[in-house]
Amino acid sequence: MSLALYGHPFSSYTQKVLIALYENELSFEFRSLGPDTPQNAAEWLQRWPLRKFPLLVDGERSVVETSIIIEYLQLTHPGPVPLLPAAPLEALEVRFIDRFFDLHVMSPTQLAVGAALTGDPAKRAEGLATAAEKLELAYAWLEGRLAGQAWAAGDTFTLADCAAAPSLFYADWTHPIAAGYPVLRAYRARLLARPSMARAVDEARPYRPLFPLGAPDRD
Repeated sequence: MSLALYGHPFSSYTQKVLIALYENELSFEFRSLGPDTPQNAAEWLQRWPLRKFPLLVDGERSVVETSIIIEYLQLTHPGPVPLLPAAPLEALEVRFIDRFFDLHVMSPTQLAVGAALTGDPAKRAEGLATAAEKLELAYAWLEGRLAGQAWAAGDTFTLADCAAAPSLFYADWTHPIAAGYPVLRAYRARLLARPSMARAVDEARPYRPLFPLGAPDRD
């Protein structure tokens, strides 16, 4: 087996790559990073000392950064679901939406989670307030952007949706998407119903107690 993925099932960015792998039914070995698998951590850090995951290994090649990993998979291990359009301008739009979810939805969510992990109530409150402000801006923009289409960049599931699924999953736990955003709420529900995302969510269920803001009894 040539493909191996180092990461953690509860990690949003690991889930982003897992969704791409599951969409195209690619065979791979998942090498979980945690206290019970020190050998995996040693191998991961030897390949990528910047201590960021996920990391994809394909034979002797190491590939990092989620968007790059997914594009690499399309180039080298194409499957039935092309996650990036062939037309350059359409591909550019997909890349833009992918970056939007990573930078403007996932990053504020991680800010709140990081603040909560400090254990300092003041930092927790400040992190949540900042995340709420930024996420409200993102939710409002997405409500208009997603109107009239099934997926993030149109009628086809793409790299942008791989980014959107875990981003919106955890963002809604951090700052709930209000009823005033029905289009966005419906899109999140479609993402959670997608078999690739549903599988990633199910695999991460045992780790929900780790969510420092309190995992809700839903999803």
